[in-house]
Amino acid sequence: MSVAASDRSSGPELDLTRTPKGSDALVDRWRTAVRTRVVSELETFLDHNGVDPICGIAVDDIARHYLSGGKCLRSSFMYLGWLCGAAPSAAAVRAAAALELVHAFALIQDDVMDQADLRRGRPAAHRRFAERHRDHALPGSASRFGESAATLLGDICLVWSEKMLRDSGIDQQALDRLWPRYDSMRIELALGQFADLLNDARSEPTLSSVLAIARAKSGNYTVRRPVEMGAAMAGCDDRTLAALGRYGDAVGEAFQLRDDLLGVFGTAEITGKPCDTDLGQRKATTVVVAAAQLADPRARRELTELLAAPSADPTTLARLRTLIADTGAPECIESMITNRIAEARRVLDTTSLPDTQRHLLYGMALICTARHS
Repeated sequence: MSVAASDRSSGPELDLTRTPKGSDALVDRWRTAVRTRVVSELETFLDHNGVDPICGIAVDDIARHYLSGGKCLRSSFMYLGWLCGAAPSAAAVRAAAALELVHAFALIQDDVMDQADLRRGRPAAHRRFAERHRDHALPGSASRFGESAATLLGDICLVWSEKMLRDSGIDQQALDRLWPRYDSMRIELALGQFADLLNDARSEPTLSSVLAIARAKSGNYTVRRPVEMGAAMAGCDDRTLAALGRYGDAVGEAFQLRDDLLGVFGTAEITGKPCDTDLGQRKATTVVVAAAQLADPRARRELTELLAAPSADPTTLARLRTLIADTGAPECIESMITNRIAEARRVLDTTSLPDTQRHLLYGMALICTARHS
C-alpha cells in the first residue's frame, strides 16, 4: 500500500480544511506548521544518526546550527508539491525535510568558498573547526584544517539527506519517481558553484549570464526542483509537473533576484551573515551588473574603478552602494521580481490544481521574495 493511502496521520496542524480557503491566514498557518514539523523531523533524524565528536566538537551540533533559524523554504516547496497530487502525509514531511540537509551542505560549502566568518549570526563551520584546532594545539594549519573539516561535514550532510529520503517511509515507486530530479538538482547545484568561482564583477559579465548562474546555483534548488520532486513523488501527471516547473523557474529567479538585492542593501540581522560579502568579494550579482549597464559613462567609470580597488573598506563599500542606487538598478531588479511573480501567477491560473493548493503556491512565492526575506 502506498504512503498516500496508508500514512495520512500528518497531524491536525497540517489539515488544510481547517482554515478558510484563499485567506492569508491559510498560508501563514500552513507555512508555520510545516516548518515546525520539518525541524522536529530533522532533530529526530540527527538524534539517531549523529557521528562521533571530532576534536571535541559534536559534528552534528554544527549541522544543527546550519539547520536552525532558516525558513525551510525548500522542504516547504517539496511538501507543497506533494500536496498537489496526494493527501497530507507524515512520511512526505520527513522526505521533504531531507532537502534542508542539502541546503546545509550548500551553505557550509558556500562559507568555505567565500571564506565567510558568520552564518546565522554565529561563527561559520570552518571557523569553529579552526578554533578547536587551535584550542587543542594540533599540528599543521588551523585554517586549512577548518576548511577541510567543514568540507567533510558538508559531504556528511549530503549523505544524510539521501538516507533521510530513503528512510522517510515513502514507498519505493514514489522514490523512484523522485530520484532523477534529486540527482539533477545536486548536479545543477555543483555546476552553479563551479560557475560562481568565476563570478567576478570585474570581468563585466552580461545580465543573462549572471541570471543563468543564479538559476543553477540557487533558484532551481530552492523552488523548481523541490516542488517538482514533491509532485513527482505524489504521482502528478506530466502536465501538472510541467506547469509546476514553469512556476518554479519564475519564482526561483525572483528569489535569487531578491537575494542579490539583500546582498547589497540588506543587513546582517536580515541575512544572518555580514552584509558586505557580495560587494567585498566583487561578486557579479544581478544588481551589480544591472547597475553597470544602467550607469552613465562617468558613474560607470567610477563603479569600475571601485570594483577593481585592491581592498573594499567601509568607505568604498558605502560609495558603491550609493552609485548602484543612483543608477536605478534596485528599481530595475524590483521590476524583474514583480514580473516573475506575475508570471508564476499566470502559470498557476492555467492549472487544474485545487484552489487551496494554488493559493498556497502563490503565497509561498510572495513569502520567499519579500523585501525582508
